[in-house]
Amino acid sequence: MPSNNVQQFRESLMMSKAELARKAGLSSLTIDRVEAGRACRLDTKRKILLALGLKVSDKAQVFGPISADPRAGSTQQAAAELASATTRSLDASSEPLQEPSQANGGYES
Repeated sequence: MPSNNVQQFRESLMMSKAELARKAGLSSLTIDRVEAGRACRLDTKRKILLALGLKVSDKAQVFGPISADPRAGSTQQAAAELASATTRSLDASSEPLQEPSQANGGYES
């Protein structure tokens, strides 16, 4: 489900994906990805807005509010998963250290 209105704006202007890509200086594949709701760089958003004949200040109408950025949730989730994995790793490695064998002067062979 797209998290933006790029396709709706483009279609309301009777513009093809290829035409939007050409006007924005982007690839058609990039337009496909953006319309599918995938994350993109700010520069890409700016190029799309200008190619649609909009102002940068119209970004919320096309891309939604900043807090609706799909990367925000996944970044927070990834950070939580990393913290959990690190904790599990530390717990597993907290076994007591064993004293080296005294038979070889403290060195194992």
